[in-house]
Amino acid sequence: PMAARAWGHPSSEDVDDDSEGAISQQVLALEQRQCAELLEIQFGPPVAHVYNPLQYAARPHQCFVHKYGNGTKRVLFLGMNPGPFGMAQNGVPFGDAEAARGWLGITGAVERPASEHPKRPVVGLALERREVSGSRFWGLMEELCSSPQAFFLSCYVHNYCPLCFIAESGRNVTPPTLARADRAALERVCDGCLEQLVRLLRVEWVVGVGKYAEGRARRALRANQDTSVCSIMHPSPINPQANRGWAGQAKAQLAALGLLEVIQPKNTSKHLQS
Repeated sequence: PMAARAWGHPSSEDVDDDSEGAISQQVLALEQRQCAELLEIQFGPPVAHVYNPLQYAARPHQCFVHKYGNGTKRVLFLGMNPGPFGMAQNGVPFGDAEAARGWLGITGAVERPASEHPKRPVVGLALERREVSGSRFWGLMEELCSSPQAFFLSCYVHNYCPLCFIAESGRNVTPPTLARADRAALERVCDGCLEQLVRLLRVEWVVGVGKYAEGRARRALRANQDTSVCSIMHPSPINPQANRGWAGQAKAQLAALGLLEVIQPKNTSKHLQS
């Protein structure tokens, strides 16, 4: 695989403009640079297809970023990478289609990936199959905050890696299961991008959704004294513990971390239903 180039530090003009539109535009630009770097890597087996939802699902993805990535954030929930029935379908992190269309109010037509596996077609926001991780994640945030505007006042949701990897069989290939050299190249790029995003959004807490995301955040932010890193259990049904009341367990974890009062805005949710 081609070695990924090291990320440079953003200049002061990249991070000091606090206007909301400027920040969401910078998030999108940073992601585009990240994708360009990642797509230079020649991913070998077990990867047979690489899906880039920031390209073919650009419309709903940009809708999400412009609606909700529009300012500094105290808490960043960090996922690993798109799943084939979530963000790979619609460009929304933890992209259960029903939650994306409904609670989050995301719209936008979706095209097709450049190289699509016949067993993993992209349908977009019209997908009827529920994405369990996303359904659980956004369901909890709806329970805690009542409106997405209330949740995103202090929080943002982002994936460490924006690409989805599919094996020849149609199986989902996660970053930890890539070939060693591919994984190292990917992590060099994504660590740099995460470090820049955290500084751009002035994040105080990065909450890894699962241990892989937490581990990469600790590595990427090891020189950052202003941001704490922690994790909550991943909601994936592959995790047996998550199938025993994930929402209650995740809520207890957030409470133990002292983050419930940060996530739940006081006396604002009733006024943020627009």
